[in-house]
Amino acid sequence: MAPGRTPGELLRDAAADDPTAWAEIVDRYGARLWHIARAHGLNAQDSADIVQFAWLKLVENLYTIRDPAAVGAWLATTVKHQAMRTLRKRSGEHLQPNPPDDTPETGADDDPVGAVLALDRGERLWQAVATLGEPCQSLLRLLVTEPDAGYRTLAIRLGMPVGSIGPTRGRCLARLRTLITEEV
Repeated sequence: MAPGRTPGELLRDAAADDPTAWAEIVDRYGARLWHIARAHGLNAQDSADIVQFAWLKLVENLYTIRDPAAVGAWLATTVKHQAMRTLRKRSGEHLQPNPPDDTPETGADDDPVGAVLALDRGERLWQAVATLGEPCQSLLRLLVTEPDAGYRTLAIRLGMPVGSIGPTRGRCLARLRTLITEEV
């Protein structure tokens, strides 16, 4: 079948053992799931395990998902919950913030120097975010991990007035920009 199917169609076709549907589901949602896991401050191995767990849960619940059109949200929620479980198990360990934009190691980098530099830039960015304090850290992480979340959702999650999300976002980004330019 041709790519571009709706999430509901993809889930239906995956349930009918269509390998192209599975491939399209992984292509469509895989990177987002990886970003969500990494944004929780987990290392690459834990993030890979959590994303794998989400795929397994999708297979186990393929016929019972209430809203097939929301399979992306279902997968994202599964990753978030599993990431939180992992964090609770390690509550005594010190977790380093990891850039949510790094990707799983594939072992096939065309430009290893470029890949190392990109990861270094990402690490420095998230180290700078970690120095900002709250609410900037939480707000910037949410903006990256949930780019489609509206201000109302962000306000509820952060316990802030809706009208302060935009100005706070602007101040946080300005401070982050200053920190990054001072470093260079």
